[in-house]
Amino acid sequence: MTEISIAATPAPATPDPSALAADSEVVGAAVAAAGRGLIDRETVAEVVTLCAVAGEHLLVVGAPGTAKSEAVRRVAGQLGGRYFEYLLGRFTEPNELFGPVDLRGLREGRVEFETAGMLPEAEIAFLDEVFLGSTAVLNTLLGLLNERVFRRGRTVLDSPLRVCVGAANHLPDDPALAAFADRFLARVFVEPVADARLEELLEAGRRRPTVTSAGPGGLLAAVDRLAAGARACDLDEVTPLLGTALRRLRAAGVPVSDRRAVRSQKLVAAAAVLDGRTAASARDLWVLPLIAPTSDTQALARDILGDLVEKAANRSLVHAAEELSRSTAARAERLARAGTALLAEHRTLPEGRDSRLRLEAALREIDAGFEPADLPAALAGIRAELVAAVVPS
Repeated sequence: MTEISIAATPAPATPDPSALAADSEVVGAAVAAAGRGLIDRETVAEVVTLCAVAGEHLLVVGAPGTAKSEAVRRVAGQLGGRYFEYLLGRFTEPNELFGPVDLRGLREGRVEFETAGMLPEAEIAFLDEVFLGSTAVLNTLLGLLNERVFRRGRTVLDSPLRVCVGAANHLPDDPALAAFADRFLARVFVEPVADARLEELLEAGRRRPTVTSAGPGGLLAAVDRLAAGARACDLDEVTPLLGTALRRLRAAGVPVSDRRAVRSQKLVAAAAVLDGRTAASARDLWVLPLIAPTSDTQALARDILGDLVEKAANRSLVHAAEELSRSTAARAERLARAGTALLAEHRTLPEGRDSRLRLEAALREIDAGFEPADLPAALAGIRAELVAAVVPS
């Protein structure tokens, strides 16, 4: 009898913690730059980055004109690599996304496709009105999203796609489209900017946006190292908490399939490495509302997971962590980063330029959010620097 030996799959290499922390800092700075001037859309930019590290896709749902595409473009510009964007419609042909037939091959009897510059060769993609695609488009897209492989005719191509962001004005009612939507693990729902922030929106709209690009490749090497770190991330400590959280979601009526439950671990691991750590903890459970399918169920998820995410925070994704967890730790991280950036800007202003109003606004927000006795040490230091900058010596 012939013995059959099965080679064990090698475990992912343990990442160097210091190198991981350095990559998380660089990528965090890039996503912060992408979100600068995007009023109330910083969370979208940060979740795009989270999904790129997790190797998952994102669905952004919101009314037209709510800067969905602008947020994705800015992240793509910061991270670099090949970017593909397209607005789908009922009459969009597959070759508009995946490339035309190679005519030279066709003359020789081969049906192959020219994919240069098209979706199969993109590293970051944005598909607006993604549910309006035809059956032919969505079927081909489904294989590309699931397997990162493009198959059409005789063309079989491994896709370098890190993340595809689909956008829509609303969730589909058609069950067939709902099944397609399920391939997007994370969801972000956006509303028009609140009335209280309209002046900020108007001011930002008057400024010419600074379009920066990391160039070919850009920071994608750092993203890929973080993705490798996420695959090797130690989830043992957080697994019991994650199980408790998922049970609560299901008991509350939030639909979480087995597949989405398993894949949620990828978001948790990505959050950990973007926070500069090789092991996940309760600090990373803020990502779980992202897997809830609707705006209402996401709000419900935040409520029922409140005690589990009370210490959640993330140094690289400060806005997303705060919005999805509502934790004081996440708020402290965001305020510390904002204060540090304001102080740096204040110090570089030419003599005569006064930024005290913005510094005072930052101080008011810190004091409104924390009692003096509860102020975290790092944030207390930032507050002291803000006071020194505001009060003349």
